Amino acid sequence: MNQTINELSKKSIALPQKNNSGHLTQLKARRKLWLNVHLYLGLVAGAILAVVGLTGGIMVFYQEMQEVLTPELSVVSAPPENQKQLHSLDDIVAAAESAKPRGSRFFKVYYPRNPDVAYKFLYFVRDESQANNGDGSYIFKDDGYYIFVDPYTAQVKGIQLWHPKDRYLERPLVSFIMQLHWCLLLGKTGGMLNGILAVLSIISVLTGLIVWWPLTGKFKQALTFKRHASTVRFNFDLHKTVGFYSTIVLLPVLFSGIYMVLPEQVNVLVKLFSPVDRPNAYSTIPAEIHSSVPQAGQQAISVSEVEAIVQKRYPAGRLWMLNAPKDKEDVYKVMKNDVTEISRFTGYRDFAVDQYSGDILKVYDRGTGSVGDVFLDWQWPLHSGHAFGWTGRILVFISGLACPILYVTGVVRWLQKRKAHKIKNSH
Repeated sequence: MNQTINELSKKSIALPQKNNSGHLTQLKARRKLWLNVHLYLGLVAGAILAVVGLTGGIMVFYQEMQEVLTPELSVVSAPPENQKQLHSLDDIVAAAESAKPRGSRFFKVYYPRNPDVAYKFLYFVRDESQANNGDGSYIFKDDGYYIFVDPYTAQVKGIQLWHPKDRYLERPLVSFIMQLHWCLLLGKTGGMLNGILAVLSIISVLTGLIVWWPLTGKFKQALTFKRHASTVRFNFDLHKTVGFYSTIVLLPVLFSGIYMVLPEQVNVLVKLFSPVDRPNAYSTIPAEIHSSVPQAGQQAISVSEVEAIVQKRYPAGRLWMLNAPKDKEDVYKVMKNDVTEISRFTGYRDFAVDQYSGDILKVYDRGTGSVGDVFLDWQWPLHSGHAFGWTGRILVFISGLACPILYVTGVVRWLQKRKAHKIKNSH
């Protein structure tokens, strides 16, 4: 009797083991399929993602880089606190106007982010023809120039060609890296290609997680490096651990990158779930908002007046950018950040101001409104890392460095497996 019970017990134990073995075999077969998907997506999109990721990580610090690389333009000497007196924005604009390249128009101004930084004006050439700039150089239509003005002296510190249209090798280093990041130096076509590759990269990251998942449940082993391992094993551990830990940052950064280059397509997707008022990835002010029709002889108000109107009505936050009207119907667009009453993370507030009456026609608080608007408003702060201050920026920087590491270790792993397969088949 006891022998029979023991035999039944052994059979009852063996049966689930057999079932478990069959289930594990199925999981391994599926894992092999996902491994192939992950491999070929990595080989196709990985090289470009490595470039885009690395340049994107560097761009997290683009403001600081500009100041380090061109201190003679960007950095000013702030006077002692008791002698500190800023010139009006009108005086500062007048200084920029006096130095602008021929045929160019004032497009926007970036306010200093701290007391030791100059105002930065962006001017675009709108003249149809080539023109001599007066110093032997030439300007071209649609070229963009930065003009730097000291806020304490209202003196121009210098001019920098920033956006030479279709002439990427003439760009300053920071501008070149930025263009390489967003469009691979291929203009709008490159931007669309970047978006498509970002979609493929998201699939690659997700399949990488599936491949990483330990079927035996040994998560500690899957999350760490093996001690005293061979070079082959170290490369494998480096790929899987960097891939796992960077995923939490890479996924939102990749998706937000898609929104930056394919905003209309992402809007269509988001509108399936929620209404959206935000016009596009780069503006919160609808295109249909226009200034009033001026009365006979009425001139546009000055930038200092616009600044004063916004500051009086909405003093919270810090002015960081002002866009000039593009034509007689357009509005001033003023942007503030660090508006903590909105949010610590997406504290941006944008204004549309009538260029004749000075009326504030639209106020947009980012991070408010419908679920769709809030979701889209988060994309730029997440992509740049600014949503979480220095912690966020450093995490985005590290995730950018992870991209070339993942590509190189992935290719090395693929070559190692090919070599091992050839040796096996040769015997």
